[in-house]
Amino acid sequence: MQEYQRRVIDEHFELEKKIHKLTEFIAGPVFCGLSSAEQRLLRRQQVLMELYAETITARIDGFNLEGD
Repeated sequence: MQEYQRRVIDEHFELEKKIHKLTEFIAGPVFCGLSSAEQRLLRRQQVLMELYAETITARIDGFNLEGD
């Protein structure tokens, strides 16, 4: 495995942890006390982070196809 591939895998791992923490926050009581605008932004952030994670997953899947 190439060094840049290891960095992409590490980045994916860290991003998944952040998504998990954000998802827990959104499900928690503090989130309910935020303004509706802030809630919308956090939900948007969650969706975009998930799309980013999907993109990184596709890249990682491509590593396997390259045979490295």
